[in-house]
Amino acid sequence: MQQRNIAVVTGGAGFIGSHLSKALLGRGYEVRVVDDLSSGKRERVPKGASFHNLDVRDRAKLLDISRGASAMFHLAANASVQYSLEHPEETNDINVHGTLAALQTAREAGVTRFVFSGSSAIYGDQEADRLNENLPPRLKSPYGLQKYVGELYCRLYAEAYGLGSVSLRYFNVYGEGARTSGPYAPLIALFLKQQAEGRPLTVTGDGKQTRDFIHVRDVVAANLLAAESSMVGHGEAINIGSGAATSVNEIAALIGGKVEHVPARLEPRRSLADPSLARKLLAWQPTISLRDGIEELKRGVDLN
Repeated sequence: MQQRNIAVVTGGAGFIGSHLSKALLGRGYEVRVVDDLSSGKRERVPKGASFHNLDVRDRAKLLDISRGASAMFHLAANASVQYSLEHPEETNDINVHGTLAALQTAREAGVTRFVFSGSSAIYGDQEADRLNENLPPRLKSPYGLQKYVGELYCRLYAEAYGLGSVSLRYFNVYGEGARTSGPYAPLIALFLKQQAEGRPLTVTGDGKQTRDFIHVRDVVAANLLAAESSMVGHGEAINIGSGAATSVNEIAALIGGKVEHVPARLEPRRSLADPSLARKLLAWQPTISLRDGIEELKRGVDLN
């Protein structure tokens, strides 16, 4: 009988992590979910995955869970730009120390592929129309800095210790299960909840700021390819975005309803991925259009 591959998913009770855990089970992996439930939900952990209520910084326990695993997907983080601006020390400990703890644990456990969930927040404001991986960081938030440090640690662990690592720079991920509550909810999820509750859609500033929205299932597909591809594993950083720019005003129009403008906040004016490296190294490309993705959500929005 062939032995099953084992995958550890930190943050596996969260939005992206729960989708990834389900997909890994579908590919025949034994899945071990690690999550402290600070933002994730226990009910999101798919049936068939083992669940471990644990902070990834508890290295002794994480090491026990990780033994025998071939892959570790590190998604556990405080993933809010605005929260990091208000709580830089707290988020640094979670996002930098947590990533280092996961990397060292993966190394000690003999994991062969470490897939890090990075962020396009490292780019900040750039003069280039399309953001490619060769551009220098122009950091505008502690969160962006923390994710960049995580990437550097991944590259170091690949070069110094031979840990097969790869970083995926997510752009604006949306889809079923995204957080809709609190002041830091992602844009599309927040707009859908506001519409469902009959409230106006709160557009920050003039609404002309643009983002690159990518569906969570496309992000999951990129993770699976990053774990299994022989073309990566040397500390690469790879954009995971649609390659299409959409303004906040356009998102509001797609969702529909009254709009209320609120004060602008500190954020990049535009963000647009160049996804060509993902096509080259991972043979990955997005498959779900923004219009189709939003229509799917409108048919069954989860007001969590």
